[in-house]
Amino acid sequence: MKNRKLLLENVHIPGIETFDIYRKNGGYRSVEKALKSMTPDEVVEEVKKSGLRGRGGAGFPTGLKWSFLAKPEGVPRYLVCNADESEPGTFKDRYLMEKIPHLLVEGMITSSFALGANTSYIYIRGEFMYILHILEKAIAEAYANGFLGKNILGTGYDLDLVVAPGGGAYICGEETALLESLEGKRGNPRMKPPFPAVKGLWGCPTVVNNVESIAAVVPIVNDGGDAYAQTGLGKSTGTKLISAGGNLVRPGVYEIEMGITVEEFIYGDDYCRGIANGKKLKACVPGGSSVPILPHYLVTKTLAGEDRLMTYESLADGGFASGSMLGSGGFIAFDEDQCIVRNTWNFARFYAHESCGQCSPCREGTGWMEKVLNRLEHGQGNLRDITLLEEINKKIEGNTICPLGDAAAWPVAAAIRHFRDEFEWHVKEREVSQTRNYGLITQPSVEA
Repeated sequence: MKNRKLLLENVHIPGIETFDIYRKNGGYRSVEKALKSMTPDEVVEEVKKSGLRGRGGAGFPTGLKWSFLAKPEGVPRYLVCNADESEPGTFKDRYLMEKIPHLLVEGMITSSFALGANTSYIYIRGEFMYILHILEKAIAEAYANGFLGKNILGTGYDLDLVVAPGGGAYICGEETALLESLEGKRGNPRMKPPFPAVKGLWGCPTVVNNVESIAAVVPIVNDGGDAYAQTGLGKSTGTKLISAGGNLVRPGVYEIEMGITVEEFIYGDDYCRGIANGKKLKACVPGGSSVPILPHYLVTKTLAGEDRLMTYESLADGGFASGSMLGSGGFIAFDEDQCIVRNTWNFARFYAHESCGQCSPCREGTGWMEKVLNRLEHGQGNLRDITLLEEINKKIEGNTICPLGDAAAWPVAAAIRHFRDEFEWHVKEREVSQTRNYGLITQPSVEA
C-alpha cells in the first residue's frame, strides 16, 4: 500500500500525546498481546521475522541483536533507548517523542518484556529537556494506568522506566559512550569486545536501540513479523522515518515505505515537492552528516542507470565510489547555489568540536581537517591542501575506537571525490570564490 504509515498514522489526532486518546486509538495493544499471550522468546522471534533493521544509522538486524543478549543467572538485564539524536540533519526521533510519546513508552515496555529487563532507560539528548518532560508525563500516565510498575496487567511482570538526560555531547550517541554517561562517567567510547550484550550498563547484559527501532516493535507485535516484512523491499523491510531538510519546497519528517524512489521522495507531491525557489538539485546527503555526499547525477540514479531507491541497499549501490548510506535518514538537499567546500568545512567544524579526544587520529585529524578546509573556504589554500585532506582521511578512517572518526572522514573524502573541481576552483579563483559559488558540476562522460 503506497504511503502506508505504521508509526505516524495517528500523529495528527488531537490529544494523541495523552494516555486516554492514545489508548482509544489502539495504544498499548502490543503490551497486552505480548505479556498475556506470548513468551519473551516469541516476541524476539517476531522481531526477527520482521526484518527490522536498526533505525539509528547502522542498519543492523534488530532481532539478531536481541538474540545476542547474554542471560546469566541472577544478573539483571537492561534495555536502553538511545534518544541522543545529535546527528546533523536528523530530527525524526525528536518529532516522534514530541508528538506521540506513548508509542515509544509502549515499545519500551514490549521490548523490555522480550529481553527480560525489569529496569529500562531512555537516554535523551541534553538539549531535549522539554521532551524529557513530555516523556516523563507519558510515563507517569502509564504507571497510573497499570502499564508500568509492579505486576503489569496482572501478569507478574515488573518494569520501571527512567528518562535520563545527557549533557549534550554528540559522542554519547555511540552506544558505549552512552552507557558510560548513563553510569555518571565521562562519555568516552569503550573498547569492544566485550560488547554491551555481554557487559553493558553497570557490567550487565544490555541492549541499546534507537527510538524509531523501539517504536517499530509496536506494529510488529500487533500485526506479526511476517506482515511487517511485507511492507518495504527486500532486506529493507517496513517503513522509515526521514528527516528531510535543506533546500526543499516542503522539508519535514516523513514516514516512507522502504523502496520508493529517491526521485519520488524529492519531487513527489506526497513528499518534498522538489527543490525550493525553482532551483536545481546540486547534491544530497541522504543519511545524516556522517554519510558520503552524492552529486546530483548520482542522487536519483545509480552508476548503472537504475533508479536509486530509498533502501539500505540501493543508496549504498556502488560502494563509496558512487553510493552513500541511508544512515539515520537525515536527508539534506543542496541546490545549485550552495558551496560544497563551505558545507564540508561546516561538517568538519562539528566533528572537530565533538571528538571526545580519546583517540589520537580522531583528536588530531579532525582538527587538522577543520583548519585546512577553513583555509580553502576563505581563499587561503593551495592545491597541496586537497591532497593533505585525503592523506589525513586515510589516517583517521578505521583507526579509532568508535565510528566518529569514520563519520568525520567520509564526508570530506566523498566531497573531494565528487567535487574536486570545486575545491581546486577555490584555490585557482581565490577572489572570485569569496563572492560567488561554483554552481552545478556536470556529469562526467566516463566514470572511473
